[in-house]
Amino acid sequence: MSSSPDAALTALAAAYGVADRFTDWKGRDTEVSAESLRAVLAALDVVTDTPDDVAQALEDRRLAPWRRLLPPCLVSREGIPVRFDVHVRAGAGVRVWVELETGGEAEAHQVDNWESDREVDGRWVGEATFELPDQLPLGYHRLMADSEGEIAASTVIITPRFLGFPEAMGDRATWGLATQLYSVRSSDSWGVGDLTDLTDLAVWSAGRHGAGYVLVNPLHAAEPVLPMEPSPYLPSSRRFFNPLYLRVERIPEYAELAASDLARVRLLGADLRDRVGALDTIDRNQSWTAKEQALRTIFAAGRSAGREIAFRAYCANEGEGLLAHATFCVLSEALGRDWRLWPEEYRDPASPEVRRFRAENIAEIDFHSWLQWCTDEQLRAAQAAAVDAGMELGIVHDLAVGVSPAGSDAWSLGSALARGVNVGAPPDQFTQLGQDWGQPPLRPDRLAELAYQPYRDLVAGILRHSGGVRVDHIIGLFRLWWVPQGMPATQGTYVRYDHEAMIGILALEAHRSGALVVGEDLGTVEPWVRDYLSDRGILGTSVLWFEQDWDVPGGKPFPPERWREYCLASVTTHDLPPTLGYLAGDHVRLRHRLGLLTESLDEELAHDARERQEWLAELRHQGLLAEGVDDPDAVLLALHRYLVRTPSRMRNIALVDAVGDRRTQNQPGTVDEYPNWRVPLTGPAGEPMLLEDVFASERAAALCEELNAAR
Repeated sequence: MSSSPDAALTALAAAYGVADRFTDWKGRDTEVSAESLRAVLAALDVVTDTPDDVAQALEDRRLAPWRRLLPPCLVSREGIPVRFDVHVRAGAGVRVWVELETGGEAEAHQVDNWESDREVDGRWVGEATFELPDQLPLGYHRLMADSEGEIAASTVIITPRFLGFPEAMGDRATWGLATQLYSVRSSDSWGVGDLTDLTDLAVWSAGRHGAGYVLVNPLHAAEPVLPMEPSPYLPSSRRFFNPLYLRVERIPEYAELAASDLARVRLLGADLRDRVGALDTIDRNQSWTAKEQALRTIFAAGRSAGREIAFRAYCANEGEGLLAHATFCVLSEALGRDWRLWPEEYRDPASPEVRRFRAENIAEIDFHSWLQWCTDEQLRAAQAAAVDAGMELGIVHDLAVGVSPAGSDAWSLGSALARGVNVGAPPDQFTQLGQDWGQPPLRPDRLAELAYQPYRDLVAGILRHSGGVRVDHIIGLFRLWWVPQGMPATQGTYVRYDHEAMIGILALEAHRSGALVVGEDLGTVEPWVRDYLSDRGILGTSVLWFEQDWDVPGGKPFPPERWREYCLASVTTHDLPPTLGYLAGDHVRLRHRLGLLTESLDEELAHDARERQEWLAELRHQGLLAEGVDDPDAVLLALHRYLVRTPSRMRNIALVDAVGDRRTQNQPGTVDEYPNWRVPLTGPAGEPMLLEDVFASERAAALCEELNAAR
């Protein structure tokens, strides 16, 4: 039985950015229960057991700035003065300045502040306000303060006012393919689409059809110990990459193997292809078992002096983060895939036992570091080949919302992650029971304390060899739906983040990489958020089936001129079936079979049919589909021609649509009930397709040329 929160609990929740009520997907004002608020606050280490606890926690929150000389981190946009408060012993003087990232200093100047001194923890503290110059350069700077010998340091981050499109795009629109890389296998890959397949897909689509980018699923690191998690959106680490995507034969040392080692590696690949080639699902476990053996053989063969220097330079540049990730991988092999079940002394990355383990297992740690280096090299090669083939952007990566609670980041980031809650989503039209993604969220308070370093590292890493990044559920950089463990997803609530910092850092790293940012802003979104993203030069996401005016009863498709210029425009997305499946209502029948609907099958099918008919009518109104024509292939072509009529600068074809696939890659709200993220690329008749078949497909070529001709 849930209860309503009292005024004191509500005030405490507000002080921590925790919502006590929200508007649901049907527009209803919904109260969050006291039980949910207490559970979420507990995940922020806030004690609320008694009224006195609540009162003390609220007082501590209000006094927190007065207990430190400088704020932990300041984030602002270029050209805007940075104003902030410092707190010193009452009556003491203070000097404040900035040490610039590129060298040199800038003085802060004091401005009026008439706040009275107050007693804090038995001493009187005064507040002074300072302002930094409005011409600080972009970047990460060090804020310093000296109050009569008391020294404090903090961080100032200056971010771009506006990101927008890279110079290579000019004023033109671009188009590209979206694909789940693991599903795009060639005759030479090891049962799973890899970075060489990605390179070849990019070169084909650019060289023959003028594509400007290829958008891929998250390539984040998965568990090093089998079974491998199939979802690319539940990674072990978002900072590092999955070596499953390596092409063994493209590692330089492969060509220098001794004859016996070379024969062994080739046999591993041939045997694997024989076993998995005819399977109807992607088997990551078999692929990694064979590929890891081959990679260990290559690693053991050693490297030239120059290559060894390059490897060590990579390790040095990645620093403690890479060492922690590699250590986690080796510990997982020794103690099991879930660090939460390890002996207590190994759950802390800084413990003496972990340091001792590192020293005793340096060769294995080197191997896992080497895997990341090789992956980094092949990512660089894929991006370079894409740009050389004529792409304005090249490879566009995908950034997942969070990480597995059992994985590398959850172990190494420690208190930066909240415990006892999971990230999810409230109920909406397509997942009416809400979603619990089982991922621990980053804590907004700890991010600020750490000057956003964990977030900065992962954003910089994913943008290092790319022309852009798609941020899954970018609304999570504004607020995230936290679900207390043990409660249903409907009993969660929103927790706010400092979006100026989160979006600003994202824009700063993209600016430095010459890349663009696409935010997946679907679902329940506060109206002002899309305006904010547009003002910062961040693209939104427009999926045709969702582009409807819901102010009209039953919804009505937006005409093309009402679409956004700053958006990635597509007909479908990976959370829906390919367009041919959608036109057939496959998604409704699948959700019914899996028990995910709240209405009857007939009602949902009728609703879905009405929406499709609205779109067919719009296509005919635009002159893109003849009266009486409803052939699925003709409709698919007309839908993509519709994208061309929108002002969107970034248009997209799902590779599954290009080849006529019908099978859904992912069904939200399920785990093992459906083979999510394990569906290989197939053709119109359901036959598996290799990448070579894509290159020879007249259907794929024709659809690509439709979007290319519009440029």
